[in-house]
Formats: sequence, structure tokens, C-alpha cells
Amino acid sequence: MEYLYRESVLAELARHGVIPSNDTSPDLVHDFVSDLYRYEIRALKQRMVSGLIPKNQYAAYVEELRKRYPVLSLPKELWAAAR
Repeated sequence: MEYLYRESVLAELARHGVIPSNDTSPDLVHDFVSDLYRYEIRALKQRMVSGLIPKNQYAAYVEELRKRYPVLSLPKELWAAAR
């Protein structure tokens, strides 16, 4: 099956180094980007636990990280249309 990704979604994905082909399912891409986000949030928490980020500033770091992943707030069903 082929998919036609929205240009705005492709631009956001490219910011994370993800460039799906026309036959890459949105489910696979969404899972990958979601895993990448979870990896980064866990690394952020580890930095806080290690004392590299003050606990009272952790929420601000999390908010900044979320802002870098706006594509995850869009339902994956809207990422692409099947051709």
C-alpha cells in the first residue's frame, strides 16, 4: 500500500531524521517517533536523578521536549492518506 504523507508531517518528521517512503506505514513511523520521544524523556529523567538537572526545573525541560514533538499530538490517522 502507498501513503501520501502531509507536507507538515513530513517536515516535522524530518526534524527528527525520519523520512518515510511512500510505502512506509504511518503506524510504523508513529511508533518509531513515539519510541524516540520516550527515549529522550527517560534520558531527561535520568539527568534529573543524576543531579544534572535541578528537580524544580525538570517540568520546564519536559515542556521544552514536548514542544519538539508536536507531530505526536496529531492522530496518526491524519498523518497520511492511503493511495
